[in-house]
Amino acid sequence: MSAAAHEILSRVFGYPSFRGQQEEVVDQLVAGGDALVLMPTGGGKSLCYQIPALLRSGVGVVVSPLIALMQDQVGALRQVGVNAAFINSSLDFRALVDTERQLTAGELDLVYVAPERLLGERFLGILAELVARQRVALFAIDEAHCVSQWGHDFRPEYIQLGELHQRFPGVPRIALTATADQLTRQEIITRLHLERARLFVASFDRPNIRYQIVERDNPRRQLLSFLGQHRGEAGIVYCLSRRKVDETASWLLAQGIRALPYHAGLGAGDRQRHQQNFLREEGVVMVATIAFGMGIDKPDVRFVAHLDLPKSLEAYYQETGRAGRDGDPAEAWMTYGLNDVVIHRQMIEDSAAPIEQKRVERQKLDSMLAYCESATCRRVILLNYFGEDALPCGNCDVCLDPPQVWDGTVAAQKVLSAALRTGQRFGAGHLIDVLRGKSTDKVRQFGHDRLPTFGVGSELDEMGWRSVLRQLLAAGVLEADAAAYGALKLTDGARPVLRGEAALMLRRRSDLSGSRAARGRSGVGGAADPPRPHRQQDSPLVDRLRQWRSAKAREQSVPAYVILHDRTLFEIAAALPASSQELLAVPGIGLAKVQRYGDELLALVAGGE
Repeated sequence: MSAAAHEILSRVFGYPSFRGQQEEVVDQLVAGGDALVLMPTGGGKSLCYQIPALLRSGVGVVVSPLIALMQDQVGALRQVGVNAAFINSSLDFRALVDTERQLTAGELDLVYVAPERLLGERFLGILAELVARQRVALFAIDEAHCVSQWGHDFRPEYIQLGELHQRFPGVPRIALTATADQLTRQEIITRLHLERARLFVASFDRPNIRYQIVERDNPRRQLLSFLGQHRGEAGIVYCLSRRKVDETASWLLAQGIRALPYHAGLGAGDRQRHQQNFLREEGVVMVATIAFGMGIDKPDVRFVAHLDLPKSLEAYYQETGRAGRDGDPAEAWMTYGLNDVVIHRQMIEDSAAPIEQKRVERQKLDSMLAYCESATCRRVILLNYFGEDALPCGNCDVCLDPPQVWDGTVAAQKVLSAALRTGQRFGAGHLIDVLRGKSTDKVRQFGHDRLPTFGVGSELDEMGWRSVLRQLLAAGVLEADAAAYGALKLTDGARPVLRGEAALMLRRRSDLSGSRAARGRSGVGGAADPPRPHRQQDSPLVDRLRQWRSAKAREQSVPAYVILHDRTLFEIAAALPASSQELLAVPGIGLAKVQRYGDELLALVAGGE
């Protein structure tokens, strides 16, 4: 079947060859087997089910959790001549009936369905009829990590998708996700009955993304400094709360940055309008909670910034992975502080989750904090978390500006002693006041100015002690008690440190946050930011192609990248095709796009209008 798959890849989608494991996945499905595919964002997951759906008899049924994503994917498929449609709550009754008619009449190659629609008796009845006629090519379950109750994007309706196997065991299935640790992977297999599926695990590495983390000092100024490196570029800024989203978006607008808010508290119309603006316009910055982003198919997002700590490394990987889907350089930037840990702990403890789930969530938060505080390459830690070995990347803040470490054993002993002598009932701010000998009203009220530990830590400033405390939390020596409003308590791991039986090497704070001047220049820590890799230079021809693409996108009410990706524009400008045949040789241009846009593109290349 490989020859037929290659023919469709070239003729329909305009690509000369498969990437990575795509071809093996396609062969597995075409042969009637099941597959579980773990592939990073931008790795080409969609082709893994789109091509088998075109090769096998019948329609490919794709389960997708997001309306906007369905619309854009269907729009992109129609651009390349594939008969595709979607069924979700955005359709009125007449459009729904017409789509169902096309489906039962065998007029569709692919249909995208929201999970709650697919599981309704009406749609299941249509599927049963189609399966009986052998007119269903496959089931594709996109964003399969949504099935995990312990994951960061849990969708209750996804648990019921195991019913597809029970009702239609003869139809091959493929589940796809860009984010799954070992626990989530097993949950996908169990809940979707994919025990016999072949597992395909691509590298989780996104080498084009530069990772950098800074200690929170003045977060707005730090964010503005970072955004100054991305003027006119599209990006996402994540915040933990809806209020912070609204305030940050308003502030960025006042700074002259095109920013829009997005969170579940906005009306559905506002959310849809803001998302469409982000997808279809150039250079929009979306300020959002985690309600935004899953499945966003915009390839030219140049940065993802976090103003608050994500709750797990899976969430962080998923969210940062929305940058640089086109393979061009992108940045993942984050600022965080000790209070983030306390807030997340409080959220875990206040939730109605079972005890075991809370334990897992606490472990995931600990891993996230350890990632931030580590003096080891960011990419090595991230990939190791997903079970993948890696070497230092040379494209993260730790590699580019290696931090210094120091023997923090004595400092740790001072902190632990202060926590013990104050009854393990106080948070970071109070302990730091005691250590630095700051005689505040609260310190005097509890008599802590008379403790032996009062003033023993004058060698470090407040930010220095906060760095020490965060690293003790990351090392599992201290824990924040959410039930006691963030009081810091000793763990079993504190004993050997207190007794001098274990040494603690800590990272120097100055290398994490840098001097004020350095941060102002670079937004990163320490030395001035090293040069970013340059994207392919624009040219007058690329400008003309962009303007033409924008006009076409507006005419058809689709995102610009649905017409042609940036990379395809660059390829056209580099190749300067003079005929339809030469245009077909440009990656990303298939037969349908040549027939639809060929004459106009060739005229633009030739210098016409």
